Amino acid sequence: MKIRPYTYLFRIQYLGLRYHGWQVQKGVKTVQGTLERSIRYVLGHEDFNVLGASRTDSGVSCLNGAFELFLRQPLEISAFVTNTNANLPADIRLLSGEPVPIDFNIIQDVCEKQYGYYFASGEKPHPFLAGNLAYGGKALDITSMTQGAAVFEGEHDFRRFCSHGKNTGDFVRTIHCADICPAEAELPFLAGERVWVFRVRGKGFLMHQVRRMVAALFLLGEGLISLDELKQALNSDDRSPLSPKAPANGLVLESISFNRNMFSQD
Repeated sequence: MKIRPYTYLFRIQYLGLRYHGWQVQKGVKTVQGTLERSIRYVLGHEDFNVLGASRTDSGVSCLNGAFELFLRQPLEISAFVTNTNANLPADIRLLSGEPVPIDFNIIQDVCEKQYGYYFASGEKPHPFLAGNLAYGGKALDITSMTQGAAVFEGEHDFRRFCSHGKNTGDFVRTIHCADICPAEAELPFLAGERVWVFRVRGKGFLMHQVRRMVAALFLLGEGLISLDELKQALNSDDRSPLSPKAPANGLVLESISFNRNMFSQD
């Protein structure tokens, strides 16, 4: 029998600007650490465990993420969401919660993750937008970048589009969809000319994979690499990254869906 048999799935959103990523780290402010502090206050004890579905990097934001909460005693979800939100800072918010079966696994049961990378070209955007909008440069060829985004779709070896961790041996990932479209219809507060979003969906991603994919598309849009060079990088044994990491502030984890239909969220 599990020590904490009551399990709940919560949806969460946050602005990553002030945080050193999701995962608890000693000596720095993180989303998970801030969340756990509020949960301790609301529950009045620390006999619980939190497990996130995705460990976002420092500065990365989230529109509809998820975490699992393990408890010894049952929880009144509505009151918990209300009280926790009242004690969280303004840049973190719980959206909803529901009980899940004891065999639900928030890591292994992920079906798909969707990321959006928001960026502007042309004139540099207002500094107040820097929390969730990157600057791609004065002139980008969006048509070429859109063609490049489509190259990422399918199953590929992304060793040249990620940061290599100590235990990373399998660089093959499947991208279900990759595209670039105007961003104003997605987030109205970013409305304006030459504001775009690179959107990508897949079951899982390597370390810094989306940010290096975006940086490669920026190089393509600036004419610094060709479409053929981008294609060749997906068929190369070279381990050196094709591009640097794009700034973290443009990246948003937009949604996570799970294999179990009753927990899916579009």
